[in-house]
Amino acid sequence: MRSSSMSSEQLVAIVTDEKTYEVEKKKLIEQSDYFRALFGSGMKESIQDSIRLHGLSGAGLDLVLDFINTSEVQVENQSLEDLMETASFLQVTSILKILVSEIRPDNCVDLFKLSEIYGTHDLRSECLRFMSCDYHPMLRRSEFGTLPPTVRELVLEMRLKGSSTLVAIGDFTPLNQDVSEDRPWSMLTYSEVDQRWKPLSSDLPPDMLNVRGFGSAVLDNYLFIAGGYRVTSQEISAVHCYNANRNQWNQMTPLNQKRSNFKLLAVRGKLYAVGGQCLSTVECYSPETDWWTFVSPMPDPLVEFSACECQGMIYVMGGYTARDRNTNVLRYCPSSDAWTVFGSCSTHIRKQQMLSVEETIYLVGGYTHELQAAQQTDDVLTVQSYDVGTGCWRRLKENTSKWGLNLSCSLHNDGVFIMSRDVGPSSRLEHRVFLKYNIFSDAWEAVRRFPAHGQNMLLCSLYLPQ
Repeated sequence: MRSSSMSSEQLVAIVTDEKTYEVEKKKLIEQSDYFRALFGSGMKESIQDSIRLHGLSGAGLDLVLDFINTSEVQVENQSLEDLMETASFLQVTSILKILVSEIRPDNCVDLFKLSEIYGTHDLRSECLRFMSCDYHPMLRRSEFGTLPPTVRELVLEMRLKGSSTLVAIGDFTPLNQDVSEDRPWSMLTYSEVDQRWKPLSSDLPPDMLNVRGFGSAVLDNYLFIAGGYRVTSQEISAVHCYNANRNQWNQMTPLNQKRSNFKLLAVRGKLYAVGGQCLSTVECYSPETDWWTFVSPMPDPLVEFSACECQGMIYVMGGYTARDRNTNVLRYCPSSDAWTVFGSCSTHIRKQQMLSVEETIYLVGGYTHELQAAQQTDDVLTVQSYDVGTGCWRRLKENTSKWGLNLSCSLHNDGVFIMSRDVGPSSRLEHRVFLKYNIFSDAWEAVRRFPAHGQNMLLCSLYLPQ
């Protein structure tokens, strides 16, 4: 109904086959590029008090014209297509901007598809960003699988486009003023340019504190920490995940079996929890289902063993069976779900950290027992390499440090960064390890500024948003 204080020239009737809408001409001009151009065109329609529209849905017009009148719009999944079609036709860009802020897991795929149909670049970009930040939850949505493979690949590529950053996690106590705060830190980042540690704002979940012997792995720029045991020696099955793109922790589906001192490995888009204290069982985690499934176990339970992923396979070395030293190199193939004895070691190794680059596996620190000499070598920080293509072993350059045990390692850029897991005020200087081994030059590089006193420290490399 028209207000008595409003002249007839101020209202325009929008006419469709089903309905007539009355809207202030001023608001149409302010909110719609289509009507602004129409009223400024000099055509006969520009001076008429009614305009007929064809081919637009009534539901879409209800939403868009209601927005023009009230500056409010109800964004509901079932009406997204009608809303986008009408807003795009009438060029109501304010609605398209509102849609950018209304992206949710349950509508972002639909919004992305509509953005491609109607050429709304900003909405398309924001949908891609949203899906990349919440990549694993999106994998669990059936509609995400309807996107073309090239789009799904682009979403993952975007997730890995941040700044490659070395991150330390643990129970830290300050050593200097560089990163001092009123409370203990739990996550630090290392700047190679400044050679400084800086706090990362996200705190560890409380139930992760004082957990030892956990497994950790990075999958699709998510850091997973699983299992372990509490200081009360009680093993746990809990799994936590740090989303580096959101700077937040989430609790995931727990392991089927409580386990500690095991290896958590990322292989071909899945996680594998291998063994544990006197365990041979292996579990596989699928981010598409957020679920763990048992796969083929190792031939024997092992303790103090080492493991890593290399070219889509899992390699296990060293440690002990219930009967003897393990000198076999075991290999697990995910596609055939089978373990084989791949090779053998001329020395007995245990507690090494293992990483791989292309066909080469690097073993860092730990103990090495020369079987022929029948004696254990000194506890020095060494790096060995094993070529899975040739089966050749190489003993690489030693570091002068006399402390090769209880380390955390991470591949980062061109090297292996190595850090002591536990350092207190009484720790000797040679036990306070923070070093870099350059895999391309077979050289050790000094890294300054150990982060802090702390316990249970973990190093990893993540892509952080810039």
